[in-house]
Amino acid sequence: MLGLLTSLFTIMKKLNTLLLISGLSLSLFTTTSAQEQADNKVIITGVRFAYPLVEKWIKEYTAANPKSQIVIETRTITDPQKYDLLIEAYDQDKEVKETREYISIGRYALLPVANSKSAFAKDYAEKGLNEKTYKQIFFHDIYAEKDKSLTTPYTIYTRLQKAGAPLTFARYFGYEQQNIKGKAIAGADEHLIKALLKDDTGITYTTPGLAYDLQTRKPVEGLTIIPVDLDGNGRVSKEEKALDNLDNVIASLETEKIKNVPVEYLHFSIDKHNSNPEAKKFLLWVAANAEKDLHQYGYLKPDGKRVQNEKEKLERFQAVK
Repeated sequence: MLGLLTSLFTIMKKLNTLLLISGLSLSLFTTTSAQEQADNKVIITGVRFAYPLVEKWIKEYTAANPKSQIVIETRTITDPQKYDLLIEAYDQDKEVKETREYISIGRYALLPVANSKSAFAKDYAEKGLNEKTYKQIFFHDIYAEKDKSLTTPYTIYTRLQKAGAPLTFARYFGYEQQNIKGKAIAGADEHLIKALLKDDTGITYTTPGLAYDLQTRKPVEGLTIIPVDLDGNGRVSKEEKALDNLDNVIASLETEKIKNVPVEYLHFSIDKHNSNPEAKKFLLWVAANAEKDLHQYGYLKPDGKRVQNEKEKLERFQAVK
């Protein structure tokens, strides 16, 4: 009897030891798995009009790197508290630029658009805008030369918060965002289009990716793209009025020296102290693969030398652990 109890005690002791080892192994596996997930997670935020393009890149990258977790956390009034990569649509202040590494992924243009039902669309789809009328319509400037023939009613819609598109738009013409006239709308650039489509007098400025249907390559239903004086001769020609096809518009903007169309870089950036290896890896992948998708989403290609220089900086940055 005593021998049997001793044997049972020995078996129980070994069983407890095995359970303890199994528990430790499971705990170690869980910890390792959680750490691996954390290491492979990348949070992106920034300018919302770029999200469709970035989502395509995320899909392609994660298909090739299935352990990677890349998510977009939508920017609201402010950026999320924690993120790895920032996608922005304007040139940031020197103090900010010194703390981050950048890759210029493409360029975007800004075009004037109007509600197709508006008197403005009917008049200016034919007349077009030269620099003088552009400034008079969109900006507060008591010193600007006035065109007294400009009597067509219109309502401008612009962004309320500081953002890339209105900053780029205003600075191109020598102003600041607060100088843009009109109704300031909270939210993102697409909200300007939604507001304009509800107002028969509405006009605004927007990117080709929002002004055109990316599938049909035609202007979004209800929108009229307003032609501008591209060569700066003070008139809008028949060729400058050819705005029915997005691919033709992109080709014109890329190949010709143009005026009266603000163009700015879209870029990804990462804090120089960020040690997330997956974020760095994704950035380099974007640098190598971005160009093929730009036209499809309404963007212009970046300068090749600029991208190459930034890519070399990123490669050195990636090597820092």
